[in-house]
Amino acid sequence: MTSMVSEKIGYLSESKLFQDFTPEEMREMEQRTTMRTCPPGRVFYRAGDPGETLYILKEGIVHLYRLAPDGRKLIVATLGKGTIFGEMALIGQGMHNTFAEAATDARICIMSRTEVEYLLLNKPQMALRMLAIIGERLRQTEEQLEQIAFGSVSSRLANRLLELGGHSRTVEGYTHQELAEMIGTYRETVTATLNDFKAQGLIAIGRKHIEILDRPALEALAVTG
Repeated sequence: MTSMVSEKIGYLSESKLFQDFTPEEMREMEQRTTMRTCPPGRVFYRAGDPGETLYILKEGIVHLYRLAPDGRKLIVATLGKGTIFGEMALIGQGMHNTFAEAATDARICIMSRTEVEYLLLNKPQMALRMLAIIGERLRQTEEQLEQIAFGSVSSRLANRLLELGGHSRTVEGYTHQELAEMIGTYRETVTATLNDFKAQGLIAIGRKHIEILDRPALEALAVTG
């Protein structure tokens, strides 16, 4: 039991929300949260569901997405370790406007609406951090909408590969379908565009593996399209 408690406190301490909490407050947080491990494909909530829970992602990848009337999916955010989700429905909206689904095995900590409201009222610095997180996610969504509205498929895909790769030369674990859902196009279009990038010597392609060979050229393409 002690090791599990220490493990959970260690996970929570990594979140920006709890940066300045004292050891005593962190022990209290351990009592206020539940930890779960979820398989790929687990849907945490659907658009239109009431928002009663805040999720803190400690391991794995979670996609936030919307569905078009014809069933096509648009991934609006790809979340990794240390991020939170479910916050928008807790603060004002009341209902979720996206789906949230585990893309890989995921380990999460869960807080109820009651616990979140208690903390926001009693820890103003946590409320400010949550606002900062919401603001950053809104900025990223606006940038994505701008790219979809004004950027070519080549530009959008180059941007997304650079974002997913980060400082690494590789992009791991994403299918062509998932990449298509991230940039608002069709799988066949992504496959054709990746093959064009490969022919130009920008990338090498493997199964769920893309290696960036010419980052400057890919960055130029991301800007110019």
